[in-house]
Amino acid sequence: MVNNFYLCKKMVCPLEERSKILVIDDDEYILESVKEILSHAGYLVHTAKSGQEALTKLKDRVYNILLVDIVLPDIEGLDLIERLTDTLPKMRKVIITGYASLENALRALSLGANAFIMKPISPKDLLGVVEKELKSQREELKDLQENMAEYIRNETKKYERMDESRG
Repeated sequence: MVNNFYLCKKMVCPLEERSKILVIDDDEYILESVKEILSHAGYLVHTAKSGQEALTKLKDRVYNILLVDIVLPDIEGLDLIERLTDTLPKMRKVIITGYASLENALRALSLGANAFIMKPISPKDLLGVVEKELKSQREELKDLQENMAEYIRNETKKYERMDESRG
């Protein structure tokens, strides 16, 4: 029998409810380190060593967060962020960089990045950014659900009034 549960943050959570994270970096050590930290914290983590590999994985699965190195062998991380902002607007996008500059930060934010993590990556900073981005994503989803519920209530009232006026 397959175990469909995973210990996450001191609670047992169904696998389907685990947040999914795609880490993109051409540095094998960083990929494995980040995967280890996030997996240990209860997240479902996939990795890619290039932008093209990431795009292939994104066709097959929806991720909550994308952690992408700014320098990749086949595409600039910022270009990847820009491509994904229109097609996957709700996915949180976090830049990993060892090349911090105000210019890169402003460009990343203008292209749709939500946050930055500096190399070398500390586990505390990594988990803090991931938790903050997931919280923001949940709040956005909650707002969207509330807006949708309000829209449905208003439309229902409108049709009820139309029915009454015909009556």
